[in-house]
Amino acid sequence: MEAGRVAIWPRMEPFLLGALQVAPSSKLGLPYLRKMAIYVQTRDGCFPVLSWPRWKRIACGKLLLPEDVAWLYFETFDLLVDHRPQQRLEWAERLSQCSSKSELDHARNMLSVDTLQFLLFLYIQQLNRMSLRTSLIGEEWPSHRARSPSPSEREAKISYQNRNWDDQAHLSFMQSHLAEILELLAEPGQLSPSGQAQRDSQISREAVRSLGLLLEGAADHGKPVQPVHRLLVKGPLQTQAGYSTQSRSFPLRKLLSCLQRCLTLIPFGITACLNSGKKQIWSQQVEGAMKRAMIARNTHMAPAGSKMVLMSQVFKQTLAETSDKLTGANIKIHKCSEAFIYLLSPLRSVNVDKCRDSTVVLGPVQTCVHVHSCQNVRVVCAAGRVAIGASSHCTIHAMTPTRPQLLPGNTDITLGPFHTFYPSLEDHMASVGLAVVPNVWDQPLILGTDGLVSSSNNSPSSQDTTHKLLPPSEFHTLSVPFQMEGDTCEVPGGLPPAYQAALDEKQKRIQSWQKTVMEARLNKEQKRQFQELVELKFHEWLLDTGHRQELYSLIPPAVTAGLTSSEPPRSHSPAEPEQPGP
Repeated sequence: MEAGRVAIWPRMEPFLLGALQVAPSSKLGLPYLRKMAIYVQTRDGCFPVLSWPRWKRIACGKLLLPEDVAWLYFETFDLLVDHRPQQRLEWAERLSQCSSKSELDHARNMLSVDTLQFLLFLYIQQLNRMSLRTSLIGEEWPSHRARSPSPSEREAKISYQNRNWDDQAHLSFMQSHLAEILELLAEPGQLSPSGQAQRDSQISREAVRSLGLLLEGAADHGKPVQPVHRLLVKGPLQTQAGYSTQSRSFPLRKLLSCLQRCLTLIPFGITACLNSGKKQIWSQQVEGAMKRAMIARNTHMAPAGSKMVLMSQVFKQTLAETSDKLTGANIKIHKCSEAFIYLLSPLRSVNVDKCRDSTVVLGPVQTCVHVHSCQNVRVVCAAGRVAIGASSHCTIHAMTPTRPQLLPGNTDITLGPFHTFYPSLEDHMASVGLAVVPNVWDQPLILGTDGLVSSSNNSPSSQDTTHKLLPPSEFHTLSVPFQMEGDTCEVPGGLPPAYQAALDEKQKRIQSWQKTVMEARLNKEQKRQFQELVELKFHEWLLDTGHRQELYSLIPPAVTAGLTSSEPPRSHSPAEPEQPGP
């Protein structure tokens, strides 16, 4: 940012968390949103706030969206709203008391959103609209006049670059579409019959306040970050934007020109984090080579909502951390392989991208966990939302109040119940507003390549190769292998009955086996031989399942150095590593 210059940039969170990572329905294109903008501003009960029943009527009756998709957009926008944790817990309690669809509908009918901000939220769903043709010729942002993509082009969209994390893409999007965005904010009387701006169109100050969903800025380098409307109504930008204190409005064309001059790259986005972010030092970091790994953060300089930690190319490494540096941060785990990652703090969001053969255990995630282009990855999380796309042979153990999103391109995804705990887990869950109920981890929402729900049944079937629910017979709990302080001593909310019954049956078999051994009355030599045989079989199992590397990576390097490649650790306890901490 140049000294003495007012800078305005795209906010990170709406694009990172609000833009669904699937191509949107054509019904959310500009022509339809223009009609919706006129409709909601000229109908009683739709402006300045839009209730769920009104939006459902618009979405299902006029845009012809399925009700599940209509609720998906409404619910996603609500994730962006800065509700206090206690408010989210109270909402979860209300939902948990609903025993029928009619009771659920009655609860949802109490919700409403800011009308203009919701319109802008729907508009930025175009972030991930890209056809094969435009990707080849380099035309990044198609206009509403572009032809509809063919089915083959739509299928190609599943491999698009992850634009939600790309601050350069956010800036390009706003630069290209700012005029259309401002038109959506104008009152119907300020627009032509086709919904386009006229030469003398005005935008009210209240409408520009809604623009704060997408834009923020600062009056100078080092100055506090402010919503865009505050920068436009005072100081040098008041004149440049043409703000009138009498009419409390802006000339649309003058406002557009001012914003275009001031738009710049976010100073604490992913680009800045890669270039000048601080290197993260982990509390628990053993085994493996870190030469090619890159771990950086901007938490020392970014405001709340824009804090991020980037982890890339962690290979054959166990990393663990619980600290204030992670609290409230957006985490990106990128191209990690054969890694075991424990991030045991309350987090804002997590993206697991292009990883393979790895395990990721997370603290409570306030908004969304997104798994993209991964292979043979296990993710364990309690999160506001879970989404999986373009991934194969992955297992997701989740606790979530919203239906998991299965995006296009998945193969052999297994969904299982949340099955672990650590001592401070429940305190962390309360701090981000996550409750143990409702928990709909086993009710996925399948989204197609055009943004609509797939015609296939959302329940797994014998013909469905995209996902399945973990069979109880294959279920085991996961132990977090670190000493920590706290009161949580079991999986919050317990396990689903079928999975608890499967664990009880396994425990009975263990007790029966122990009884058999005791009743065998083995002498000292027989006990020694029996112990060696059990250990041999155990180590064969470690090798066959790949757990040997996970166990080895928990041993401090000084101990590991004393072991031969063929000698397994004989007396190591998973609780031995240092306690993760700040």
